[in-house]
Amino acid sequence: MTAQPLRSRNWFGRQDLDGFAHRSWTKSEGFSDVVFDGRPVIGIANSWSELTTCNAHLRQVADAVKRGVWSAGGFPMEFPTISLGEVLMKPTAMLFRNLMAMDVEECIRAYPLDAVVLLSGCDKTTPAMLMGAASADVPAIMLTGGPMLNGRWREEELGSGTDLWRLWTERRAGRLTEEEFCEAESCMSRSSGHCMVMGTASTMASMAEALGMTLTGNAAIPAVDARRYALAELSGRRAVEMALAGGPRPSQVLTAEAFDNAIRVEMAIGGSTNAIIHLVALAGRAGVPLPLARFDELSRTTPFLLNVRPSGKYLMEDFFYAGGIPAVMRSLLPLLHGQAATVTGKTIAENVRNAACWNEDVIRSIEVPISREGGLVILTGNLCPDGAVLKQSAASPHLLTHRGKAVVFEDHADLHARIDDPSLPVDETSVLVLKRVGPKGAPGMPEWGAAPISCGTATRSSWTCRAGRSPCA
Repeated sequence: MTAQPLRSRNWFGRQDLDGFAHRSWTKSEGFSDVVFDGRPVIGIANSWSELTTCNAHLRQVADAVKRGVWSAGGFPMEFPTISLGEVLMKPTAMLFRNLMAMDVEECIRAYPLDAVVLLSGCDKTTPAMLMGAASADVPAIMLTGGPMLNGRWREEELGSGTDLWRLWTERRAGRLTEEEFCEAESCMSRSSGHCMVMGTASTMASMAEALGMTLTGNAAIPAVDARRYALAELSGRRAVEMALAGGPRPSQVLTAEAFDNAIRVEMAIGGSTNAIIHLVALAGRAGVPLPLARFDELSRTTPFLLNVRPSGKYLMEDFFYAGGIPAVMRSLLPLLHGQAATVTGKTIAENVRNAACWNEDVIRSIEVPISREGGLVILTGNLCPDGAVLKQSAASPHLLTHRGKAVVFEDHADLHARIDDPSLPVDETSVLVLKRVGPKGAPGMPEWGAAPISCGTATRSSWTCRAGRSPCA
C-alpha cells in the first residue's frame, strides 16, 4: 500500500519474538489485529498540560487529529511531551526549551512512528517541537492550538500581555480601582488558546506556517473556533499521506529559502523579538547558516503590514477574519521564495496564490504599508557588540533617539523593591537598566561588573539609542 518502507513495520510487521511482544503489549490497550495490517502509524506529540494554560485544550485537538488519521487509513498513537508554560513556569520557560526539544526528538526517534503531528501552543513549545522534529527528520506536520478570543471588558477589547501591563500601570497610578482591576482580570483571558496579541506564541505559530511546516491558514484560527478542529482533522489526514509518501521530511522543508520566507513574514507582522532566537536555533538543527545580519538585511527590504497589538490596534481574532498569514504572504509573494516546499505537498506560492485580504486596516497591502521597513531592527554598538534586537514597530517614535541618565537596578527583585520609592532618582528621561536579568549566578544570565561603563551607542541606520551609564541588560 506504499512505495516507501514504513518505520513502524520494524516493530509491528515482524514475525518473531519482538514482533509478538510489540503487538501483544499494544493489544493491551484494546486494539485489534486490524491496526497491524501495514497501515502507517502516526504519532501525535501532545504538549497538553493544565499547567500550560495556552495548551490546556490540546486533548480535544488531539481527538480531532485522530479522526483524520483513522479516516485516512492510519493508526494514530498519542504521546505526551514536556509542556512549557510561560505564565506559571519560573524563572522562565526559555531555560527548558532545549530540554523539550530533546524530549520530542528522542520520542520520535525511539518509537514506531511513520509520521508525527506536533501539537503546540505556548511560546516555547512551538520552537521546541520544531527543533526536535528537525533533528529526528521523520515526516512531521505542526498544528498549533490557536489564539484566545479577544478579551472583552465592558466596551473595551483587551489583549493579553499588552493590556495587562497597561491595566497594572493604571491601577498603580490610582486611575483604576481594585474592583475594576479584578473585574478586568476575569475578562481578558476568556477562552482556551494562547495570547491573542502578536507575542511569541502567535509569532511562532506564524513562523511555523511561513516555514511551510503547517497546513495553510493554521496560525490565526481562534482556539475555540470549529475551524481549528477541522484543520486538526485535515492535519491528521495529511500526516497519513506524508507517511505513505515518505515525506516531505523536515529537512526537505526547512531550507535556507524557507527561513528567508519566515524572516520576511516576521518583519511584515511585527512579530516577537524572541522569534529571532528561536529561528536561529531551529536553523542550527536544520543545518542552515542564519547570522543575525540576515535578519537586518531582510528587514530593510520588507514592509511592515500588520496592524495588530503591540504594534497596532487589533488582535489575533481580527487578524484571522482579515485573512491571516495567507493574506500576508500573498501580499509579500514578490519578495518570497515562492517555490519553497511545504508539508501540504505544494509550494508556498501555490498555497497562498488565492488568499484574500478582507480588511485592509488590519492587513495593509505591500503598496501602502504601515512602514517601509520591517517591524524589527538589529542594533550594534558598544552596548551590544554582538547585536541586539529592537521592535521598532511597537516603539514610540520619540524613543528611537533618546538620551537620558540610567537608573541601575541589581536585578528584578531590586527593581520591584525600589520602583515605587519616592526618593528614586528618576524622571521622564531616565533609562531603567538591570545589571542582571536573573538570579546571581544563574546559567545563561549575564552578570555585569560593579564599575560603571561610560556612555555607549547602539545604531542602525539613523536610529540611535543612548544611555548615560552601565550597559542595558
